[in-house]
Amino acid sequence: MAPKQQRGEATVDRLLTTALQVYAASGQQGFTVNAVTAASGVSLGSLYHHFGSFDGLAAGLYIRCLGQLCDEVFDSLARTRTVRTGVRALVTSYLRFTVEHRDAALFLHASAYSGYLAAHATEIRAFKATKFGAIAEWLRPLMEAGEIAALPTPVIEVLVMGPIEETARRWLSSTYDIDLAQAARILPERILRSLEP
Repeated sequence: MAPKQQRGEATVDRLLTTALQVYAASGQQGFTVNAVTAASGVSLGSLYHHFGSFDGLAAGLYIRCLGQLCDEVFDSLARTRTVRTGVRALVTSYLRFTVEHRDAALFLHASAYSGYLAAHATEIRAFKATKFGAIAEWLRPLMEAGEIAALPTPVIEVLVMGPIEETARRWLSSTYDIDLAQAARILPERILRSLEP
């Protein structure tokens, strides 16, 4: 790799890493272009060169965090053989990621309701489709075998991921008294019931 390319990748990494740190320390209100450039030591021009805009940086950070989450969650799913063990793995790995990577999980959940991702909705949707396709691939043979209900893939994704995501979101908000260990014990069976044929 050429030195210029290495410097470019290092700058991108520094901006994304710093952006997450700024978000974690200051919340959505303090998540500004000035805060990120000041904390990273990267010029505004360089940020715009690599991401096109501050919204582009936010979208890049969202995709990075989502990729980390999906890689961990779907890696655990790939090692399972049954619906029961798969759903349990999804719940456990998602909630574990939420605790172990709190800043990334907080950014993911809070950003879903922010305006700065709207300009990159097509890119984010394509990335999600690729990543969440792993769930559909895992579920397809189970659906064909009649082990789970034959429902449209988006509905299945909502039934499986919806309760897990909402549990994580509430825990991250600190306004709800959610016991993640208890949720990890309860959710798999409840999700399994929703998938029954």
